[in-house]
Amino acid sequence: METRRFGRSGHMSTVAIFGGAAFWEVEQAQADETMRLVIEHGVNHIDVAPQYGNGEVRLGPWLERERERFFVGCKTMERTRAEAAADLARSLERLRIQAFDLYQLHGIKTMDELDQVMGPGGAFEAILQAREAGLTRYIGITGHGIDCPAVFNEALERFDFDSVLFPLNYIQFANPVYRQQAETLIQTCQARDIGMMVIKSVTRGPWGQQAQNYTTWYQPFDDAENIQQAVNFALSQPVTGLCTVGDVNILPLMLQACEKFTPLGAERQAELIQAGKGMEALFV
Repeated sequence: METRRFGRSGHMSTVAIFGGAAFWEVEQAQADETMRLVIEHGVNHIDVAPQYGNGEVRLGPWLERERERFFVGCKTMERTRAEAAADLARSLERLRIQAFDLYQLHGIKTMDELDQVMGPGGAFEAILQAREAGLTRYIGITGHGIDCPAVFNEALERFDFDSVLFPLNYIQFANPVYRQQAETLIQTCQARDIGMMVIKSVTRGPWGQQAQNYTTWYQPFDDAENIQQAVNFALSQPVTGLCTVGDVNILPLMLQACEKFTPLGAERQAELIQAGKGMEALFV
């Protein structure tokens, strides 16, 4: 599988970054089977959070014995310094590791949230203290929502984050405002050597009234052809990699698609964005 440099960290991350949300409600036996598959495909970067159900607990036994194999990123959705510090400590315990490679402000969707976490007594202070204490090497910011790229463009004016994580797919890029803001964010990250992870790459749309038959909170593409097309589009952007889908049943197809990634030319990308205009975007 192709690897790309994760910004100034220098880590050569596989373009597939394992998303711990896949372990939302699985038992350890199924998680073990999935981790063997992840390792078989050579994935060397993990992204997880306390909000991902059983994610941290299921990953714990693997990271305890395979820590050197993976670049490990975790997050906090807490908004105050004290709560974020406690969250970080719990995650280290559950994951059975001594320190993170990357720790991130999680789920920042609005300017008000950004002001809160980066203000006095905010969660950002706890992460800075964790870095000083050697509990994380790098600091990032993550989010999802229609305003995410715009909020991150502002966040990077306030602090030189080492990484960002945001939604990117061709349906979302059919929104010209979102696309412009995302492309501005990408250009800034390239110029400042900031790692870029993208999420929701294989999103088909919101569930709406349909039965939710996967553990993803959005409706994903679930066939090889459409997954390959979506992965090809996302990885044709100058990002580090994409976080894999939050469902163990679709994960094998996504890993295969990442291995078979073929860059798309500008014309084909434009065709997909045009097709996306006729589909319902997850964020509006």
